[in-house]
Amino acid sequence: MVNPPQVCGPAVPTQGAKAVWRPLGVRDVDITGGPLGRWQRINREASIPLGLEQMERAGSVPNLRLAAGEAEGAYQGYRFQDSDLYKQLEAVAWEQARRPGSGYLEFVAESAALLGRAQRADGYLNSHYQVVKPDKIYAELEYSHEMYCAGHLFQAAVAGARAGGDERLTAVARRLADHLVEVFLKGGDDGIDGHAEVETALVELYRVTGERSYLDLAGKLIDNRGKGLIKDSGMGPLYAQDHLPVREADTPVGHAVRQLYLEAGIVDVYLETGDESLLECSVRRWEDMVATKMYLTGGVGSRHDGEAFGERYELPPDRAYNESCAAIASIHWNWRLLLATGHGRYADLIERVLHNAFAASTSADGLRFFYVNPLQRRDDTVEDAYLGRRREWFACACCPPNIMRTVSSLGHYIATTAERALHVHQYAPGAIRSGDLDLAVATGYPWAGKVVFTVERAPAGPWSLALRVPAWSAGAATVTVGGETVPAEPDERGYAVVTREWRLGDTVELDLDLTPRLTYPNRRIDAVRGTAAVERGPLVYCFEQIDQRADVDDLALDPRAELRVIDKEDVPGLGRTALIEAGAYAADPPTLAYTGTPPTSTPPTRVTATAVPYYQWDNRGAGAMRVWLPLA
Repeated sequence: MVNPPQVCGPAVPTQGAKAVWRPLGVRDVDITGGPLGRWQRINREASIPLGLEQMERAGSVPNLRLAAGEAEGAYQGYRFQDSDLYKQLEAVAWEQARRPGSGYLEFVAESAALLGRAQRADGYLNSHYQVVKPDKIYAELEYSHEMYCAGHLFQAAVAGARAGGDERLTAVARRLADHLVEVFLKGGDDGIDGHAEVETALVELYRVTGERSYLDLAGKLIDNRGKGLIKDSGMGPLYAQDHLPVREADTPVGHAVRQLYLEAGIVDVYLETGDESLLECSVRRWEDMVATKMYLTGGVGSRHDGEAFGERYELPPDRAYNESCAAIASIHWNWRLLLATGHGRYADLIERVLHNAFAASTSADGLRFFYVNPLQRRDDTVEDAYLGRRREWFACACCPPNIMRTVSSLGHYIATTAERALHVHQYAPGAIRSGDLDLAVATGYPWAGKVVFTVERAPAGPWSLALRVPAWSAGAATVTVGGETVPAEPDERGYAVVTREWRLGDTVELDLDLTPRLTYPNRRIDAVRGTAAVERGPLVYCFEQIDQRADVDDLALDPRAELRVIDKEDVPGLGRTALIEAGAYAADPPTLAYTGTPPTSTPPTRVTATAVPYYQWDNRGAGAMRVWLPLA
């Protein structure tokens, strides 16, 4: 093992890597409440049991029985159906590490045994191509998802290994990884999967096993991008990020999930090799994405066509794609950038994605999911299998098990360690343990801005507690230590650092400014020019029709009016929340899309518009919703 076995998380650089900080594992952080704690509880009680049922019902497990020669019938689902099972296995592994439960070990053991029986003697494993197209293995890499599926198997095996799970799953993964090495590294085949994902997974498998060829193959796959080696799948080279070598590309393009998984792999290879050119190009694209191609919720992918990034500032709220998997891939990329640079701006973006684009993907009961996450829905939106309302499952079910594995591993993204320092990046009630240090965390975040850390065990000598000061609270945050309250002055990385020799019972209070605020779009975003959105702390808000007395599409915000916070312990369908009331005007409904005369001078009606956190929308029935409202 390259890493200490106690480090139990999805992304753990080796001891000699270029990481500025070291991550904690899912066992080291206990989240006991708040939205994050609630999501983990619902994930365990509702989502994961649903996912386990769907592995059989949707075809992932039956397909492998076909590949193993143990059943007869037709293949079910898409060519990448195996990957759903692999993500489900990863979710179960992290959940078993976090809260051991009945049935998890049996599911992993049975799945590992079946995978072993389905795997070919040479290590190849993909149920679709073994059953449906055995003569086309590696011949359709532009759209086959063969390496993509392999990558998710590797990540499941890594999770199992770090959680102390079934070694047979690791053995299956290694045989497949060795097969890829023989074909695509030692064998000279320059093929590249059209869907990036295996790159980051190969690096993680290297971190667990120490097998250098896995890292070398990941590096080769990244270096070969942009050389025209991916055949045209009909979507063009931008779709699969094969238009330019990665070191030359300045902006994220094409299929958003593919781009962000690729970026995660690029930063992973930098961390293990020290190739600064890889980090530099990835940071350059990150800056361009955040400035010009990202929605307010942190979601990415503005086009339904190709599930893709659009042009700079092409961010229509109603046609936003914002795939749930893209939000997850964004967390993966930002986490690795945070480990590589130590800069809090990446933790800021993780927070924005986590509390908005990602949180919205799952219903309050954990049993329905969004594939697409728009920022506006009209009352007459046509509901189909992917648009409209959340669904229990999808024919292309990449998102639900992806969501589950992320929620199970949330503790991994809370804090990191460095030499005699603990950096806290995300805030939730619970406990943080690292070596000789134990901290209790008390907070009502994100509903309340105060976060209290109490030392319950500490190493001898001085050490530092570094607390991220979010950009939205910069200049308006305070830290209280030993009864003295001072402005929380962040360092160059965005953290308020308190260094002292700590004693049992010492406390630090971080108080963040949760004053609600209006946010205005760049004038180049044509679709929302002349509008504003409401934010409070890390939360983006939206206006649902169910809360309005006027048609939500006729509302206009009064930017001079006070934004009033209404705390609610329990709203039916939502649970704990904080509503925001805003002064607004309601115009008369239009009768024609266009007229030859200017708007009438009839004064609009003064009303109160009520907003709810964006992540809680679509839990109380169908209806219109808007994040951006025109300004009065």
